[in-house]
Order: sequence, then C-alpha cells, then structure tokens
Amino acid sequence: MPRDLPRSVGRASVLRVSRLSTVDLIAIELRKAIFSGALTVGAPLGEVEIASQLGVSRSPLREAAQRLVQEGILTAIPGRGMSVAVIDGEQIPDVYEMRLAIEAQAARRIARDPDPQAMERITAAYDELVAVSEGDDARAIGDADLEFHQVLVDAVGSDRLSRGIATLIMQTRIMSFSVPDGYSVRRSVSPTYRRLLDALAEGNADGAVAALEEQFADAVSRLRGDVTVDIVEVDVEEADHGFQPIDAAAADDSR
Repeated sequence: MPRDLPRSVGRASVLRVSRLSTVDLIAIELRKAIFSGALTVGAPLGEVEIASQLGVSRSPLREAAQRLVQEGILTAIPGRGMSVAVIDGEQIPDVYEMRLAIEAQAARRIARDPDPQAMERITAAYDELVAVSEGDDARAIGDADLEFHQVLVDAVGSDRLSRGIATLIMQTRIMSFSVPDGYSVRRSVSPTYRRLLDALAEGNADGAVAALEEQFADAVSRLRGDVTVDIVEVDVEEADHGFQPIDAAAADDSR
C-alpha cells in the first residue's frame, strides 16, 4: 500500500501529540487504505482479516473505525457491520459546499495578510500539480490536486481548519472512487488555480473566492457527469490490498 500519500490522510482528527496511540495509528492505516482504493467504496470492513494483518486486536480496530464513521469515511449499519462509504448523487455538491466554506475562509485570511513563506508553499504545491499533470499518472495528479488544497488551508495556521479540510479531502477521494465510470482526474490544470494564486498574491480576497467557486462548480459538474473533459483514468484494482503490521510505539514524525 502506498506510504507517500498526501499528509491529509494522517491529519483528520489527530491532535498534535508527541506520540500516537494504537488507535491513532490504526485510523491512519485505514485512511491510507481507503484513500488509495485498497479498501474499495461500499466494501465491508473485514475486521478479523484487517486486525490480523495490522497485528492488533479487534477492540482498537473497532474504536479506530468508529472515528472514521464520524468522519463520514465509513458507514455503520446495525447488524451488518461497517463498510467504506459511498459518496455520490446529491452528496457531491454538499461536500464541495463544505470545502468552499473552509477554503474560502482560508483564502480570505491569506489575501488579507499575505505571508511570503505561506505563498511560497502554496505556489510550490501548484507547481507540483502542473508538473505531474504533464504525465499520465492519474493517482499522482489526484494526490497533487488534493495536496494543493491541504497546503492552502494549512497556510492559515489553524489546526481546526486543517483537520476539517483533511476530512473533506478524504471524502473527495471517496467521491472520485464512487463515480460509476471509475476513478479519473482532469488531465489539464484548471486555469482557476492560477487565478487563485494571482488573487492571493494581490490581496484580492473576492477574486480568490470567485476562483474557488468556479473551480468547485466545475468539479461537481464533472463528477456528476454533466460535462465532458479530457481525463486520465486509473485502474483501482491495481491498489495493494494488504496491510503492514503497525508499530504501536512509533513516534509521530509525519507532522
């Protein structure tokens, strides 16, 4: 299973602590598996098999899974256990509405008081997205896209905003997996990204928010099949379905 996933995979609901608990580590591994497609949308959570592969008991696994239920990443049905969420239909614009609430506020804060170092990180994330979009690796493109938005919000310096967008980024990836035609990403980088960067650099909060609004509206239309754009596809079945045993005593060196 990939280990170089966007930082958002490990951010949701994890506070800044010196060491992570076993439950924290299990939650991160589950998020990685869902984010990569190793645990497919709608698939039941095989507690016995996953606990065995991770080298943990079912009790902390269930506690970690409950966290993901609260994050909208897993679903729980009484008597039928837990499964990976499916996010489609009218849920798509709802997720982007929540993303806009957080990212628009981040854009306003950045535009109001531009920080050169923060702008440098955001620009670097954009440059990475442009670079990988010149290739045919749909996963790399999708990861760079989501990482850009995580970096944008992280630039504000608010743990709550960062954790909030991390959860929504996970839900965004699930939406991409939930599309009937399979996971795909836009081949070309939307010009709204450049407009967003320019507006932030100019201190133009309204322009930055407008760029996000257009970008998200386009994304909703694509995911719902309302528009056709040139895309890059990926075979989700290529994902590694195995878990590596976790080290419950491992220090958190990801933040």
